[in-house]
Amino acid sequence: MNDFDAYKIDQQRTRRLEEFDTSVSDRPTDDELKNKLIPESIERLKELHWKLYAEAETGVIVVLQALDAGGKDEAISYIFSNLNAQGLKTNAFQKPSEKEKKHDYLWRMHDLMPERGQVGILNRSHYEEVIAPRVHDLLGEEAIPDETDKEAVWSMRYRQINDFERYLHENGFEIIKFFFNVSKEVQRDRLLERLKDPKKNWEFSFSDVEERQYWDDYQAIFADMLSKTATEHAPWYVLPADDEWYARYIVSSVMIDVLEQIDPEFPTFTEEEQEKIDEAIRTLESE
Repeated sequence: MNDFDAYKIDQQRTRRLEEFDTSVSDRPTDDELKNKLIPESIERLKELHWKLYAEAETGVIVVLQALDAGGKDEAISYIFSNLNAQGLKTNAFQKPSEKEKKHDYLWRMHDLMPERGQVGILNRSHYEEVIAPRVHDLLGEEAIPDETDKEAVWSMRYRQINDFERYLHENGFEIIKFFFNVSKEVQRDRLLERLKDPKKNWEFSFSDVEERQYWDDYQAIFADMLSKTATEHAPWYVLPADDEWYARYIVSSVMIDVLEQIDPEFPTFTEEEQEKIDEAIRTLESE
């Protein structure tokens, strides 16, 4: 398997998005990725996922973050939709309900978490709480302690998110985070495609275009977020999202690597259970 550590951030240190390419030349062709590498990786991923589900000891949480048209939905369609549905939990992170607003901002995350044996997909996640509110100065709409300095809220939330992810990790849930690093030019082209192709109109939102005026703000906040919330137990992978097929291949390959480290196995019978199995076989065969 390829080494994708070049895309990995697993410690908290200042990084700029400019350090990560949105497209790379030294990679397999799209045809090779589509027709050989990705299908092969999906088969291996399916095998490991079945074992994870059958063993039911460890869960995996996959965080997908990006600007609109970054490629999150397509990664879910081409990679994760091939997995056993019973062992998969997919969530699209939405604006908080009135009930959720009455709780702390991480409260609603527990209902979105997978069970042991499941892979949980977060299409956007708790990281939204340190992105859009910061870009649009929406913190005034949220209930925060009066004594909290608003300028200190973001570093506080980074610490809280890191603690939350450590808590999950220490309780048997592996966390993998993917950031789809798309260029402004490619995002524009994909948005235009959604507008011009009637089959893709449903994917388009006028807010997608409006948000482009905040591009530089988003890039700065993404860089800060990645730098402050990358840890050994919950690393970020910054994907070259202009190369959509290669980005999907990185996702599937990293998933395989994590599952191989978990090393799940199908449950085996005890000696007593095996005797009952043998007896059941004899009973059925003698009918």
